[in-house]
Amino acid sequence: GSFPRFEAHLGRPLRRAELEILQLNIGLYCNQACSHCHVDSSPARTEMMDLRTAERVMDLARASPSIHTVDLTGGAPELCTSFRYLVERATREGYKVIDRCNLTVLLEPGQEDLAAFLAEHKVQVVASLPCYAESNVDEQRGRGVFERSIKGLQLLNSFGYGVEGSGLELNLVYNPNGVFLAPEEKKLEEAYKSELSKCYGITFNRLLCLNNMPVKRYSDYLNRKDQLEEYMNLLLESFNPGAVDGLMCRNLFSIGWDGRIFDCDFNQQLDLPLATSKKKGADEDKVVDKVADEKKKVVATRAGPGITVFDVDSLEAFQDTRITLGQHCYGCTAGSGSSCSGATS
Repeated sequence: GSFPRFEAHLGRPLRRAELEILQLNIGLYCNQACSHCHVDSSPARTEMMDLRTAERVMDLARASPSIHTVDLTGGAPELCTSFRYLVERATREGYKVIDRCNLTVLLEPGQEDLAAFLAEHKVQVVASLPCYAESNVDEQRGRGVFERSIKGLQLLNSFGYGVEGSGLELNLVYNPNGVFLAPEEKKLEEAYKSELSKCYGITFNRLLCLNNMPVKRYSDYLNRKDQLEEYMNLLLESFNPGAVDGLMCRNLFSIGWDGRIFDCDFNQQLDLPLATSKKKGADEDKVVDKVADEKKKVVATRAGPGITVFDVDSLEAFQDTRITLGQHCYGCTAGSGSSCSGATS
């Protein structure tokens, strides 16, 4: 079927607010290959952020004073060569650091000290566990993944993660295993806490509920099951205007392993470039001059796949610019809304 364009449905362009979070997708290599992955990560992928790009990203963060959080994702970010450099530098410079962890990486050969490293740097761990039932997790993430995930959580608990008063935050992420939306967070969190504590002695801080995005591998999965149209209809019918203002693209930039800058991780995977113009109705493709920093140094930023961390001197130049939208945006605005920090409404 044909679906109304997201921007038309929204009735207005979506604009950036103050930039607070840098989300870095530092590599597509992963020790898992999950059916719902919007990044197409797997053990076969080799793309990773090099040290030169990682250094430049951190220089840019420093030149953009409103940023307070560095959010590391992948693939399995911990298996990327620049991961520990980024954690060490970002924590030293006072940023809150988030590691989006698949849990099984904690048991990979060569990562025996990973849990201790994360705890030492007080990294917030956001860990994927799409269900507290083994069969559902293994169906989505691969055989044996649930058992290894539980071991990973127990290991994190042993270092104080998710334990009251430790200051080490451990949040879990739920995402649906079919053509339905993420339920209300609070109710499901109670069930997770009760089951994981009773069966495995595991504690954690918060459960974040995310909708699956019809992007890359999950889109292919729905197509194979002939359910893509049904899912898109569900997202459209569940559109929640109250979820729009809290969308992550409004206060976050997503930076790819190659240094390219995007509005969000989904736009990154779909290769949807930044719109660089502030003017309403302006030609988004032309080169526009931007005031890049407080010295009023003018830099040219070029729309298209080419805007990288090496092309700009400060990310604050992009405040109030239009956000590039697509049909996948219905995924973030359906039901309670969905962002990397959980529900948005």
